[in-house]
Amino acid sequence: MTARAMLNDVFATLRAKRALERGKGDPGNPNVLARCAVADSETARAAVKAAAEAFPQWAAAPARTRVFALGRAVRRRLEAHRSEIIEVLIQEQHPRVLAEWQFAGLLGGYSEENLQFYAGQLHMEFSQGPRRMLVRRQPDGVVCANPPQNAPLSSVLLAAAAMLAGNTLVVRVPRSAPLGAMYVLREILVPALEEAGAPPGTLNFFCAAPQEVLESWLNDPAVADIFYIGPSDFGLRLEAKCVARGKKPILELAGNDGVAVWRDAHLDRAVQALTECFLGSGQICMVPNYAVVHPDIADELLRRLGEAVDALRPGYPDDPKTLLSPVVRSEKFFAFLDQAVGAGAQVLRGGHRIEIDGTASDNGPFLQPTVLRVDGLAGARLVDAVREETFFPLLPVVVAEPGDDEHVLGRMIAFLNENAYGLRNSVWARERRVVDRFVRDVRNGGLLKVNDSHVGFLPCLPTHGGTGLTGGVYGEANYPPLRTSRLQGVSVAHGVNPRDAVFGSPATTDCTDCTDCTDCTDRSAS
Repeated sequence: MTARAMLNDVFATLRAKRALERGKGDPGNPNVLARCAVADSETARAAVKAAAEAFPQWAAAPARTRVFALGRAVRRRLEAHRSEIIEVLIQEQHPRVLAEWQFAGLLGGYSEENLQFYAGQLHMEFSQGPRRMLVRRQPDGVVCANPPQNAPLSSVLLAAAAMLAGNTLVVRVPRSAPLGAMYVLREILVPALEEAGAPPGTLNFFCAAPQEVLESWLNDPAVADIFYIGPSDFGLRLEAKCVARGKKPILELAGNDGVAVWRDAHLDRAVQALTECFLGSGQICMVPNYAVVHPDIADELLRRLGEAVDALRPGYPDDPKTLLSPVVRSEKFFAFLDQAVGAGAQVLRGGHRIEIDGTASDNGPFLQPTVLRVDGLAGARLVDAVREETFFPLLPVVVAEPGDDEHVLGRMIAFLNENAYGLRNSVWARERRVVDRFVRDVRNGGLLKVNDSHVGFLPCLPTHGGTGLTGGVYGEANYPPLRTSRLQGVSVAHGVNPRDAVFGSPATTDCTDCTDCTDCTDRSAS
């Protein structure tokens, strides 16, 4: 359904959508933006079978050929379809600024710097006398991806990078938001794979409900990896099932990102980074979820942050000034708010539902950007909004207890490391000694940024991935071609006496037994 129809009358539009899904209602409804067929279980199984049959041929292609042929083809098509992709994202209720941010991340993921990085990681070569030695990553096989309903388009292109490593891919497109995912699959990835010479079956996709599909993947011996993006509780249960059944779980779960602001930080820029919390109304895993600040600058930081939050307004997603997305269900937001106040937090800004014009309303489609003040690190994680991912436009600011610099610095670093999640952390500080301490000692998370946008994308650094409740037991920075492959060492020798090799004698180059050798150190021996 179109974005404007949803905002103009949320409940009527949702009722119409559900009626159409049940085969009722007006099929000529002018607010219908697109339709998508729903697959049955037989189609889901056929997708895995096709991927398994294509895998040997695609995996046999040289790594550099796969990476550059496919990666560059994807990038060219992304560049050519920029305006269409952004329009599709807007129609899926992403504000234009959020859509443009997502597109920048998609394009960066297939940048030349990233492709060069992947090519170097997937195949490295060394020599030792008569030996040619390889350290390479072999693809796992059939990778099945389950993108989330809040960001299906970008998540599909994240998972698609697994094909650079030689894997074949099966994607279940979410029923609740199929348009963007289907668009990039059909218009970007299918033509790019054809251009790269990939065999039929390298990519397979369908729209279906998740539970039955995930269960079939767990039971299918042809499935190697399950790439799941979604809530932590379900994801961790899925991880245990994957391990029990011999599958590799690749998890992108909830985030609860922290921002540390030191006493010498550039406050205006730090405030800009903190307001990224409200991008898409906080319904993105990689935005700031809480801040921990030095007591010396807390009052001034909160004053400037309040002014910045006051300037944020809801609006239609095609308006370039709109930052907020609608929030359909808000019960948990108010539960977080009530619990925080009960635990001693102060509500400095926000705390209400609002209409599209910004006026307060019990049934408005938006939530006000909300800022909390929490005094003291010692009991801050007793506040649910600090301890957990909220997925709302809600930013708790935790003010550290006063003390000497060494003590405050140590406590702030420990507070970041104590986070049960671990997607991103960022820091605002100028003193070199302080920056170096944060960089050395902040250990959780897949990404750490200093004096920079919290959500911005950088070449060669991961966009996703993390530790703890974000990535599960095997969590780390998520480079899909590396997460969906495994290291293998290879030695190719010519003229080596095995006995010498066993007992550590210098390798010889006696090649009297071999012909047409091209790898010997002593080329004349062949």
